[in-house]
Amino acid sequence: MKILNGSEIAGFIKERQAKQVRSLKQANNIQPKLAIIQIKDDPIINTYIRLKSKYGQDIGVEVLVYKINQKDATATIKKLNQDDDVHGIIVQLPVKDTQQTDEILQTVSPKKDVDGLGSTKYFDPATPMAILWLLAGYNVDLRQKEILLIGQGKLVGGPLEKMFKDSGYNVSVAGRDTKDRAAEAKKADVIITATGSPAILYSTMIKENVVVVDAGVASEDGKTVGDVADEVYQRSDLTITPKKGGVGPLTVCALFENVIKAARLSAN
Repeated sequence: MKILNGSEIAGFIKERQAKQVRSLKQANNIQPKLAIIQIKDDPIINTYIRLKSKYGQDIGVEVLVYKINQKDATATIKKLNQDDDVHGIIVQLPVKDTQQTDEILQTVSPKKDVDGLGSTKYFDPATPMAILWLLAGYNVDLRQKEILLIGQGKLVGGPLEKMFKDSGYNVSVAGRDTKDRAAEAKKADVIITATGSPAILYSTMIKENVVVVDAGVASEDGKTVGDVADEVYQRSDLTITPKKGGVGPLTVCALFENVIKAARLSAN
């Protein structure tokens, strides 16, 4: 088994980003700043925000967390849009009333939408970018490969499908309406799953020597788990992300890559 260790790659990226932030401060007198809108109080969400705040502190980016009621989200975002000292704004998903998700996301100014979730995009979404970094970092060649995306969500599956198609790769998607997900999976050379449903990808669904990227996150019995069943990790023939330290660390890196880019754009 070959492990796709995102934490290892993230260390190099983090060091580079810290230098970029120092350069922005010294050359342009700009303090990169990220605002996080938190509407829902949830253990997984709180963990994500802590990780982002710690990462920002480590590389010198100021992170401001706004814990607010959903009814105040639009007004808060509009105020932050007008604040020239804030370079990036993200809404930590999910929100309480998910029917308002698009409305809230569209309020974020495109030039500050560092999650890349609005209809007008200056920045690539963080998790898809992290997956591409991870595959490139381990020299996974996607040309002439059959790629399967399990999940069509706004954060990962949807944007990643577009990125792959724009690059000319052979990609198919298994969503909620896919009748035989196992049959689709057995055709794939590369499987990327991001459903947030625990253990939906089993060993019998995966042929030999496949690359498996688990970008799913769910809570089960108080623990954070992925989409890949434990039995899959008994296979010696796979190239696979670890249960922890795969896509996640690079997703944080990718988010702050966009924050630094936004700060640099403001300097120009």
